[in-house]
Amino acid sequence: MANGEGVSGPILAADGRPLKQSLARALRMQKLRALALIAPLLIFILVTFAAPIADMLFRSIENSIVPATLPLTVKALEDWDDASGKPPGEEAFAALRKDLLVAVDAKAHTKLGSRLNYEQTGIASLLRKTGRHVKRMKEDGNLAAQFAKVHKGWADPETWGTVKRFSGSHTSGYFLNAVDARLGSGGIEARPDNERIYIFLFERTLFLSIVITVSCLLIGYPVAFLLATLPMRTSNVLMILVLLPFWTSLLVRTSAWKVLLQQQGVINDTLVFVGLVADDARLAMINNQTGTIIAMTHILLPFMILPLYSVMRTIPPSYMRAAKSLGATDWTAFWRVYFPQSVPGIGAGSILVFILSIGYYITPELVGGTSGTFISNRIAYHISSSLNWGLAAALGVILLIVVLVLYWLYDRIVGIDNVKLG
Repeated sequence: MANGEGVSGPILAADGRPLKQSLARALRMQKLRALALIAPLLIFILVTFAAPIADMLFRSIENSIVPATLPLTVKALEDWDDASGKPPGEEAFAALRKDLLVAVDAKAHTKLGSRLNYEQTGIASLLRKTGRHVKRMKEDGNLAAQFAKVHKGWADPETWGTVKRFSGSHTSGYFLNAVDARLGSGGIEARPDNERIYIFLFERTLFLSIVITVSCLLIGYPVAFLLATLPMRTSNVLMILVLLPFWTSLLVRTSAWKVLLQQQGVINDTLVFVGLVADDARLAMINNQTGTIIAMTHILLPFMILPLYSVMRTIPPSYMRAAKSLGATDWTAFWRVYFPQSVPGIGAGSILVFILSIGYYITPELVGGTSGTFISNRIAYHISSSLNWGLAAALGVILLIVVLVLYWLYDRIVGIDNVKLG
């Protein structure tokens, strides 16, 4: 009877089909029903998570506006050496005139100027001014002189070099700008010192995120330990105080910290009243890194306490009593018996707080000033104000890569399997 076959032939199911085929069909139907159940969640994840990330990756390298707006100019510049120190010949100016005539009618030259202005300051105004005069240029005249008369930037080889270097449909320019570099005539080169900002912002973001995570751990661990060791009735009442901030708007909580931390605020007034601080030496705790650390520690503290509490609650109190009965002191029993069992909660809370803090931008924007803002604030600026979505996407991709690398390092050193939420 091997393989579902009897002595006289295959075993049949109730519908007359061979049993083996009937079982395979039932298994397929079961898998299809399971897929149908998770399909809405899968579609939701693809639409709200995977698609935005894919779009961000595409925007960080997309550069189709240059070859689409200046196709003849791009072709004319193929044989021009941008390191020669001289502008291209008359053929390139003639091609530029033809391209701009079409671009001005389609009002595409302003968009082109905005794109190239990210790489070289002043090109946006150059193209706008040229767009107003290009129709009056004579085709049979000296076009190089006519363009230079409209704007002297056309006599500068660097202007033409920028057009040539960013004439492809894809570019690395956004990523280079995101790491304070640029694509020059000699290849990749560092930006001047007064234009470097993003590497410093990445370093500050990582530093402040680590400080905030450590602060949440130092404050949250004793609170979670107290909640886990108290009777359940008392613990549940105190847990309401931990969850209470979730009932208040994030914007309201951050604004409250602005009132508390300012030099004429509640905290400084209290310190002056008790004599710890002189009235003319009030502490500067707002619009700096101190304000960012204090406000974000308060906001993210519940995300550290909850994982710690859920893990600590599963640690049997009898372990501590057994260690003490064997002669261990309170500190030895805690450090050798209790603390190692709480490490999974520490890992879960630290990862949660760190990832949340590294992407925060509302709180640093309101209380951080110029020295307490994160890289996320710069990303928000490029999305909403400068409209440089390509650079914002590149910064977002780099931030995502940094988080993934740190996550990988944590997995290698600590082990992600040791992270538990209870």
